[in-house]
Amino acid sequence: MDSQPISPQQLLRQLHWRYATKQFDPQRKIADDLWETLEASLVLTPSSYGMQPWRFWVITNSEIKEKLPAISWNQTQPRDCSHMLVLAIQTNLGADDIDRWIDRIVEVRQLERSQMEGFRRMLLGSLASPGFDPDAWAIRQVYIALGQFMAAAALLGIDTCPMEGIDSREYDQLLGIPAEGFQTVVACAAGYREESDRYAAMKKVRYPADEIIRRID
Repeated sequence: MDSQPISPQQLLRQLHWRYATKQFDPQRKIADDLWETLEASLVLTPSSYGMQPWRFWVITNSEIKEKLPAISWNQTQPRDCSHMLVLAIQTNLGADDIDRWIDRIVEVRQLERSQMEGFRRMLLGSLASPGFDPDAWAIRQVYIALGQFMAAAALLGIDTCPMEGIDSREYDQLLGIPAEGFQTVVACAAGYREESDRYAAMKKVRYPADEIIRRID
């Protein structure tokens, strides 16, 4: 697949344009082809060892969305957005999950399974290493997916609002997430901003680059 990069100016313009949207226009919906692209960006998210210890729940059902503000600190974004994304981690990651990942690599890259034995042993060793917490590791991975999703949405002109202000246990119960071996970590509302959202016009407040970036030449 040939790369067709956007210009630096386009990238920075869209990153300046995006903000954590407080008010979504409930009448505006994300087109199917654009949402499919955003789902593809989630699938393409990088993760440590490539293991993708996550699942993503996408909520568009209006009856379910109506129930979300009450378990989201009374925030209205989950109800009014076009698509509500819930990012969950796989819990209790184990050797079976590593073997499943090895099988997938073998399938996609048309390899002999013996070729992956060294990698498999390394993964098993990491899992068994003292102090390694699989759930804490998975949480760090899922935030990579959140960042990729938000950046991809901005490039497509779609608004987002990352939301840690949710009751993750209530989300789990409402969506039946633990039954599949997963646990809610964070959510992200996606759609289009309401024109009256005053936060859209506010200047971004960031520390100067020379305060937060250190260069070692």
